[in-house]
Amino acid sequence: MTANLAHVAVFLSGSGTDLQALIDATKDGRLSARIAWVVASKEDAYGLVRAADAGIETTVFKMKDHESAQAAGEYLVRNLRERRIDYVAMAGYLKMMPVEVLRAYPNRVVNIHPALLPKYGGVGMYGRKVHEAVIAAGDRQSGPTVHLADEIYDHGKILEQAVVPVLPDDTPETLAARVLEAEHKLYPFALNKLIKGEYRL
Repeated sequence: MTANLAHVAVFLSGSGTDLQALIDATKDGRLSARIAWVVASKEDAYGLVRAADAGIETTVFKMKDHESAQAAGEYLVRNLRERRIDYVAMAGYLKMMPVEVLRAYPNRVVNIHPALLPKYGGVGMYGRKVHEAVIAAGDRQSGPTVHLADEIYDHGKILEQAVVPVLPDDTPETLAARVLEAEHKLYPFALNKLIKGEYRL
């Protein structure tokens, strides 16, 4: 670590609003970390623009660019270590994190999911689909979950959750907006606690 700040790599697939929340939290002292590397699963992810605007190194990573899944995972681990990354934060990353990364960073790969896990998690449950499912089920509460990542989608140990009410007239869009607002507060809070060793793992 440099100047007592953990080095964090953020993996994303889309607009990068959770990335922006983490960047903002590093600036105002809520997150004792430096975002050192941003990895996107596609070239047009707006999160890459946010990272560039903040002066953060970026990479587009695709499994298909490597000869095997193992080679892809080893590529990531090698690059993470070269950048002295301490923690990996998945922020709207819609791909499975390679097992090589999970094994190289035990209890140091985290994800945020827009529902109260274990409900509405797993393969195919992301974005609008999650909020549609919550409303269709008639749930009165939703909210984001920060959890450790493992080899199953949305499955690892839960670190933090924030409860967001589901209102009678909610649409997937209105619910998503409130859950996202909660995400932006919860993710820096949980990641900071993880870095400070405040969870029993």
